[in-house]
Amino acid sequence: MSKKKAFALRINEDMLKAIEKWASDEFRSTNGQIEWMLMQALKEAKRQPKNKDNDQA
Repeated sequence: MSKKKAFALRINEDMLKAIEKWASDEFRSTNGQIEWMLMQALKEAKRQPKNKDNDQA
């Protein structure tokens, strides 16, 4: 499993409120929602990180 790294994020208050609402609607934490959104954007751009577990097989 990948290690998690803390990262400070400055974000517009209205945008954060919208993300918090979306996260609540999806039963995720705000942090989990932001991670999910970033992963979706990476996949769409075909830039998702390689899974180290699968690379070793």
